Amino acid sequence: MLSKMNKGVPKQKERKLKDFSDGSARVRVLTMVLSVLCGVLLWYLLSILPGVGVILAGPQDIVNDAMPELMSDGSDGQFEAYLLLKHIYWSFRRVLGGWLIAFVIALPVAFLMGWYKTFRNILDPWIQFFRTIPPIALIPLVILLMGTGERSKISVIFITSFLVMTVTIYQGVKNLDLTLVKAAYTFGAGDLSIFIRVVVPSAFPFILTAARLGVSTALTTLIAAEMTGTFYGLGSMIQTAQIYFRMDKVMLGIICIGVIGFILDRLLLLAEKKLTRWQ
Repeated sequence: MLSKMNKGVPKQKERKLKDFSDGSARVRVLTMVLSVLCGVLLWYLLSILPGVGVILAGPQDIVNDAMPELMSDGSDGQFEAYLLLKHIYWSFRRVLGGWLIAFVIALPVAFLMGWYKTFRNILDPWIQFFRTIPPIALIPLVILLMGTGERSKISVIFITSFLVMTVTIYQGVKNLDLTLVKAAYTFGAGDLSIFIRVVVPSAFPFILTAARLGVSTALTTLIAAEMTGTFYGLGSMIQTAQIYFRMDKVMLGIICIGVIGFILDRLLLLAEKKLTRWQ
């Protein structure tokens, strides 16, 4: 009887669970390579459009114009290659310096904001206030206070990275599962033990995410930081190339910044996977 009734009922298809994994490393790498190649092809096609190529230098312009200057055998070519490496070195040094100082200071500040209400109420309005100010608006004040040396450039990068990382880490502390705290209190754990064994492990993924966001913020602030005045740096190189309308060198500087950011992000992502296996 039941079998006859079931014959008229349409069978529902089994729904597969969404796969949130990264998939196989081989397929992932192949997809990324194809994506880069398609992006370069699209870049080339846009650069050869009438009127667009004057403004948007294509990969062929970098290879035919910018790269020969960097790889020629003459003394000028050697100087240009040396100068490019110097630009990359000083920009990387400023980004890394500002980011490291910001990360070291953001850790205790964020944990104190999450642990003590009074500290949070005092500091939170100032963090939210300065977080909405674009870095370029701080340049005149920074120059007046610190001059045009390296301290002013690192300070601009530090401010923006510090604000982003502090907010991210604080959210990790704030989103702590209170059930874990109650369980720790039940077993007689003190505040210090709860902080070390519960709060820090719970916020650890947010710490690594904050580090990645801090790097990207430092790189996006690099151009503004190097507007304080410098001879060396990718931001300075881009601004000088813009004055002489060398769009191939502008694009080369942009690519260098992007490659540095991509490498740093991959390294931090690899560290995140290694350090959060216990989860």
